[in-house]
Amino acid sequence: MAVSELYTKYARVWIPDPEEVWKSAELLKDYKQGDKVIQLRLEEGKELEYCLDPKTKELPPLRNPDILVGENDLTALSYLHEPAVLHNLRVRFIDSKLIYTYCGIVLVAINPYEQLPIYGEDIINAYSGQNMGDMDPHIFAVAEEAYKQMARDERNQSIIVSGESGAGKTVSAKYAMRYFATVSGSASEANVEEKVLASNPIMESIGNAKTTRNDNSSRFGKYIEIGFDKRYRIIGANMRTYLLEKSRVVFQAEEERNYHIFYQLCASAALPEFKTLRLGNANYFHYTKQGGSPVIDGIDDAKEMVHTRQACSLLGINDSHQMGIFRILAGILHLGNVGFTSRDADSCTIPHKHEPLTIFCDLMGVEYQEMSHWLCHRKLATASETYIKPISKLQAINARDALAKHIYAKLFNWIVDHVNKALHSTVKQHSFIGVLDIYGFETFEINSFEQFCINYANEKLQQQFNMHVFKLEQEEYMKEQIPWTLIDFYDNQPCINLIEAKLGILDLLDEECKMPKGSDDSWAQKLYNTHLKKCALFEKPRMSNKAFIIQHFADKVEYQCEGFLEKNKDTVYEEQIKVLKSSKFKMLSELFQDEEKALSPTSATPSGRTLLSRTAVKPAKAKPGQASKEHKKTVGHQFRNSLHLLMETLNATTPHYVRCIKPNDFKFPFTFDEKRAVQQLRACGVLETIRISAAGFPSRWTYQEFFSRYRVLMKQKDVLSDRKQTCKNLLEKLILDKDKYQFGKTKIFFRAGQVAYLEKIRADKLRVACIRIQKTIRGWLMRKKYLRMRKAAITIQRYVRGYQARCYAKFLRRTRAAILIQKFQRMYVVRKRYHLMRAATIVLQSLLRGYIARNKYQRMLREHKAIIIQKHVRGWLARVRYHRSLKAIVYLQCCYRRMMAKRELKKLKIEARSVERYKKLNIGMENKIMQLQRKVDEQHKDYKSLLEKLTNLETTYNTETEKLRSDVERLRMSEEEAKNATNRVNMLQEEITKLRKELHQTQSEKKTIEEWADKYKQETEQLVSELKEQNTSLKKEKEELNRRIHDQAKEMTETMEKKLVEETKQLELDLNDERLRYQNLLNEFSRLEERYEDLKDEVNLMVSIPKPGHKRTDSTHSSNESEYTFSSEITETEDLPLRMEEPSEKKAPLDMSLFLKLQKRVTELEQEKQSLQDELDRKEEQALRTKTREEEERPPMRGAELEYESLKRQELESENKKLKNELNELQKALLEKSSPVVTAPGAPAYRVLLDQLTSVSEELDVRKEEVLILRSQLVSQKEAIQPKNTMTDSTILLEDVQKMKDKGEIAQAYIGLKETNRLLESQLQSQKKSHDNELEALRGEIQSLKEENNRQQQLLAQNLQLPPEARIEASLQHEITRLTNENLDLMEQLEKQDKTVRKLKKQLKVFAKKIGELEVGQMENISPGQIIDEPIRPVNIPRKEKDFQGMLEYKKDDEPKLVKNLILDLKPRGVAVNLIPGLPAYILFMCVRHADYLNDDQKVRSLLTSTINGIKKVLKKRGDDFETVSFWLSNTCRFLHCLKQYSGEEGFMKHNTPRQNEHCLTNFDLAEYRQVLSDLAIQIYQQLVRVLENILQPMIVSGMLEHETIQGVSGVKPPGLRKRTSSIADEGTYTLDSIIRQLNTFHSVMCQHGMDPELIKQVVKQTFYITGAVTLNNLLLRKDMCSWSKGMQIRYNVSQLEEWLRDKNLMNSGAKETLEPLIQAAQLLQVKKKTDEDAEAICSMCNALTTAQIVKVLNLYTPVNEFEERVSISFIRTIQMRLRDRKDSPQLLMDAKHIFPVTFPFNPSSLALETIQIPASLGLAFISRV
Repeated sequence: MAVSELYTKYARVWIPDPEEVWKSAELLKDYKQGDKVIQLRLEEGKELEYCLDPKTKELPPLRNPDILVGENDLTALSYLHEPAVLHNLRVRFIDSKLIYTYCGIVLVAINPYEQLPIYGEDIINAYSGQNMGDMDPHIFAVAEEAYKQMARDERNQSIIVSGESGAGKTVSAKYAMRYFATVSGSASEANVEEKVLASNPIMESIGNAKTTRNDNSSRFGKYIEIGFDKRYRIIGANMRTYLLEKSRVVFQAEEERNYHIFYQLCASAALPEFKTLRLGNANYFHYTKQGGSPVIDGIDDAKEMVHTRQACSLLGINDSHQMGIFRILAGILHLGNVGFTSRDADSCTIPHKHEPLTIFCDLMGVEYQEMSHWLCHRKLATASETYIKPISKLQAINARDALAKHIYAKLFNWIVDHVNKALHSTVKQHSFIGVLDIYGFETFEINSFEQFCINYANEKLQQQFNMHVFKLEQEEYMKEQIPWTLIDFYDNQPCINLIEAKLGILDLLDEECKMPKGSDDSWAQKLYNTHLKKCALFEKPRMSNKAFIIQHFADKVEYQCEGFLEKNKDTVYEEQIKVLKSSKFKMLSELFQDEEKALSPTSATPSGRTLLSRTAVKPAKAKPGQASKEHKKTVGHQFRNSLHLLMETLNATTPHYVRCIKPNDFKFPFTFDEKRAVQQLRACGVLETIRISAAGFPSRWTYQEFFSRYRVLMKQKDVLSDRKQTCKNLLEKLILDKDKYQFGKTKIFFRAGQVAYLEKIRADKLRVACIRIQKTIRGWLMRKKYLRMRKAAITIQRYVRGYQARCYAKFLRRTRAAILIQKFQRMYVVRKRYHLMRAATIVLQSLLRGYIARNKYQRMLREHKAIIIQKHVRGWLARVRYHRSLKAIVYLQCCYRRMMAKRELKKLKIEARSVERYKKLNIGMENKIMQLQRKVDEQHKDYKSLLEKLTNLETTYNTETEKLRSDVERLRMSEEEAKNATNRVNMLQEEITKLRKELHQTQSEKKTIEEWADKYKQETEQLVSELKEQNTSLKKEKEELNRRIHDQAKEMTETMEKKLVEETKQLELDLNDERLRYQNLLNEFSRLEERYEDLKDEVNLMVSIPKPGHKRTDSTHSSNESEYTFSSEITETEDLPLRMEEPSEKKAPLDMSLFLKLQKRVTELEQEKQSLQDELDRKEEQALRTKTREEEERPPMRGAELEYESLKRQELESENKKLKNELNELQKALLEKSSPVVTAPGAPAYRVLLDQLTSVSEELDVRKEEVLILRSQLVSQKEAIQPKNTMTDSTILLEDVQKMKDKGEIAQAYIGLKETNRLLESQLQSQKKSHDNELEALRGEIQSLKEENNRQQQLLAQNLQLPPEARIEASLQHEITRLTNENLDLMEQLEKQDKTVRKLKKQLKVFAKKIGELEVGQMENISPGQIIDEPIRPVNIPRKEKDFQGMLEYKKDDEPKLVKNLILDLKPRGVAVNLIPGLPAYILFMCVRHADYLNDDQKVRSLLTSTINGIKKVLKKRGDDFETVSFWLSNTCRFLHCLKQYSGEEGFMKHNTPRQNEHCLTNFDLAEYRQVLSDLAIQIYQQLVRVLENILQPMIVSGMLEHETIQGVSGVKPPGLRKRTSSIADEGTYTLDSIIRQLNTFHSVMCQHGMDPELIKQVVKQTFYITGAVTLNNLLLRKDMCSWSKGMQIRYNVSQLEEWLRDKNLMNSGAKETLEPLIQAAQLLQVKKKTDEDAEAICSMCNALTTAQIVKVLNLYTPVNEFEERVSISFIRTIQMRLRDRKDSPQLLMDAKHIFPVTFPFNPSSLALETIQIPASLGLAFISRV
């Protein structure tokens, strides 16, 4: 088919335009061969005639179909030409806000001049590991391709970033390096990736500046090689720099700045460390004020200075070197301010003590006189002599500027060298990726030497690019076995020869520089003579003899010859350099120490490359024998050499191209200037790529894609089983010219325009089919509309007739109702008047009668009060009379008794003086023994009486308590009566007050009643009307208030419900967050534990490799063995770290960054330990002080208490000594280790021993408490036994006392009885004391009740004075307070009882254990003969075995065998199929039960620890196997449930049967181990999720997005060079059925393993979340997937997943909700997207998507067919405006790695333990059922 046939009516073309470059137009009629004019209509409606070129007769380029506009790859366009490329880039950039586009192998990046959220960690993770064509274009995709090819092909890579100044080259290179740093990580001890990124701020500060085109323009080129090791982790980097723009140091154009570092220094001048630099404002210095723009908007130079200094510190440039750098830079600024005054035309001077020069000399450490002299003079050497010549002012200024440039260049190179040293790695480099950030093609109004070098470099790079593109194209053709004919492509070798060949421009320039009197004019003449009219690429301007033009690959550039020679020579006077070399400033002399090396023409830098900023220095005098070294290397020569080195490096690597485009010159965000864009596209080689592709077969389809796209053009009979043959047959019918296509092995290749022709045929056929469908549908719709209108008309008629009939009936009813209303109204008026008069009469009567009754009451009340007063007065008089007479009688009695007592006293005094008394006293001494005997009898009687008294006291105590209780009850009754009485009194008082009020009212009414009676008749009618109005208004107000109250109550209930729901949700979210945080910490812990295990294995592996001729045992072996037995709680993972340390020479593979972090953590822990130890010592001292103080203050205790306290103190002191000794021994053992890492405080071994120490100390505390309790009980028993013995002894003495005749025996018996009595008295006193205490307590209770009663009465009296509403409220408040207090008291009592119960339980367990130990000890003491003599024991054994107790017995030595057979060697598949689910868990728990039954805590600990370690080992070994992880997750949960079910706690026991409750653990509380098992289950769950993710990850994108589940819905668009993953199902691709089959496998495995249903739901929810997140993330990064048909496919796929959930009864698992973002994204692709109503619907529908995600989907939406429309920019802005108040995450992608917090709800087992049988296949014959 001829191309001209495509120019038919309505075909769209591009025509040139001076403003927009290209304009779109539409043909108004078909083009015929030979037409000279084409009739066109522009998009704005204007018609014009387009004249064809009469010579070439080229037709205007055709426009691509709309469905191809906005493609990711420009090579996918059907028509490949400049307007198509420009339009595609503009649509993507302006409409879709996409800055990246592929053009074959080139990534085109357009600078948005705006920060975009597309460079975060989530985006990096999304692109990591993806194929380049599968995701949307991005700099990360190029970086990933380079990284992947480096690893796959074992070949070094290069990323070449080029473009104009301001196009974003530096930023693109920075993001590429960030990608490598994030993806690869660091392999060495220092964070190299951070250093590589930290080099950017340093290089930007000293090498970037503000230009008119860019605020941060790189004024040098750089090539950074990022080195990788064999595992492809970053180990170092190296930087090369090219052509620093030194002239910027001394001159800046208008609106430009010098290098950033100068302005950063001036902004930081106020810092104290910079005071010596004597800096000021940037406008003060000549070198920083020339551009007139010292400030950049939005940039704080002071903050940037801080960043620069931080980066220097990170890269190892210490503070002294930094200050040296700043000192040199400040010196350059001051040097620029040095001024010269002219003496005459040929000489000048510097003013005396010129301040800028003085500061410069001080900073540089040079002599002022020498510097000022050589700035104004120069030394000239002739053949015979040397003389000094003054120079003019202009020459002096130029020499000063040359010196400043030279110093800055030296400093720049010094900094680059130090950065390279910091980035250099000692590890051998395996491969590297180079990032070339180099200037693009430049053309200005005045172009000089710098632009010439830049464009020369771009010519070389363009040649390399063209060759690479051509080579790739040729390889593609050969691979598909298509005949290869050489395609002509532009080769710029002639232009390169013109510049660098012999007698080329650079050669002639160097030759002219060698001439003594060489000048720019003579060089220009040589150029004209050599190249003009001989080379087509070289031209001479018409109006100038000092310029020349070169035809570059991008454009013609005119160069001005002025300054070429001087810039090429870059001369600095040697005398000035010598002055600087003699500086006292060490760093300055370092800069110039390699000057001699730089002067040599054959010298190079130590790194093997030539620095471009080396400067030739003119010698003072040529020495003999140095004629060959007289002329030094020029800048052009150095640049050519370094460029050749760069090209060699690039040719040895695989290149990747990034072309940066500057969209406008004004830095406006997302503004596209077509003219500037076209210039750059031509300059950067993008159009050349397009031209090479278009010259051959640019469009390529696989056979399957072609068949899927153009199946609509075939008939059923044309479709064959062989897709290739089917496609061939179709193409032969459609395209007759066979040269327009070629059939390859796997693809069909088309010439340019052929795909557009096929698309036109396909669109025409679809259009015809669409018209037929529309015709049928429209007819059907019109008929439906007619039938609907007819039905509506009948309905309207029926309703109108009914309405008329109802209106007539209503009229009749209203007439009848009006008559009735009139009748009742008249009756109401008359009746109302009568009732009013009657009511007035009754009121008058009642008032009069009330007045009479009140008068009568007052009279009676006065009489009653008078009688009461009389009664009280008469009683008082009688009492006074009686008391007076009583007092007189008592006085008389006292006088008489006093007289009688005096007489008696006198008699006694006389009697006492008589001798008879002494005789009586001495009588009876001989009867002493008899009196003692009687005393013994009396004391015996006293003892009995005391016992009787004791019993009587007890009885009296009981009776008294009963009395007191009855008193309490009586008081309560009296309280109730008092309350009632007070109520009655208050009621009477109220009645009295009411009556008084009524009395006052009647008195006042009496006065006014006469007046009121007169006025009453007149005011009655008025009052009635007012009352009516008030009544109606009050009714309305009441109704309104009721309505408001109802509404408020409703609103309050709704708000309360909402708040409750929100608070509940918030609490749930907080709980989930806490769980997630905890489980993330567990995950991190397990990851670190695995890392630690891996490192340990590596070290052990290294240790196990013996040295030749020498073997030695690990010095820590014996200590490990002893420490292993130290505590049974130590796991194997804790035990092994002690063996992992070896001498320092074997530590190379350790991760030193991790080690340093751990070391830091170790020191922190050591400090924390020390502080805790100090606090402990302080507490101990404080406790001892308080103890001694209490002992001094309180009285001496009894013997039993003293003994108990002394025992306790001794026990504590001995335990304390033991613990300190053990701590010292452990520290010594640690200090004796060979490796310093082991002995470091906080090291793993150290922590293990500290854990052992804490566990042993806890165990010793428990033992200590047990010993103290036992000893205290023994003491109390001794005390109880001693009085008993003394009592029995006393009874014996009493029986035998008659037989005793010896006085000594009697005296001893007496003393014993006395002690016994004393002891009994003390006991009696103690009992009496306790009784008194109880009585006091009861009295206190009675007193408190009385006080409470009084308080209640007071409150009651106060309440009665309040109004009724307040009274009710106060009583309620009082009752609430009382009940609250009672509840608190009850809670306290309950807590005390709980504590007592727990304490008693603990004591009971301790005693039971001690009794068991005593029984065991007794059994051990029994001799073997005694055991043989007992015939009963063997008889009971067989009878016990018949009734199993649900326990399994095993020997301690068989524990490793148990773990090995039951955990390590167990195959999950066999167990899941043949045995009951969770059998290993049941077996382990039954073993734990037996250990608990034996009360063997060591056995329990050992078994649980071995079990946990065994599960961890299995999961580490087979952690990638889903069945294994699922099996052990199920068994771990079952084991955890068993520990809960049989723990003996009431919350768990209520689910058990009585038999199961008998099997509860009796001796140990394993709550801590339950927590450990719960943590282990969480880790296993997270591992299960990772296994699920790894299995499903390859399937998700292919099955959910790419696979066409509904065949024929989505059409395939033409692919570009970056091949997308095919959406057609090949044999190796995954489909939705693959995902569902995998889900069925997961579900069946989990069910077979007996996993809890709730846990299965959580696993399914997590699986669906991963599926939805991965699918949505991929959708958001793939423009080709965002279409209407793909939305339908996604919704169908989601419905299939929902159907799977229904089949498995998992709809309530929350899995469907996790797919909600994906569902909404699919709906968003399908809904209408035009009007404001559509925007509102989208905003309400997409509540699970963030604003960024919604906008991204709308931007990416791409029509697949012509019938679909793109989303307009205005609609997207409407969506953004509506969603601006929504508070959601700015993150674009979902976190696919997020794991929901898992819970393990308690799930008791109904299985009885005694019924479990152990199969022989498990190999557990060594355990027996009990």
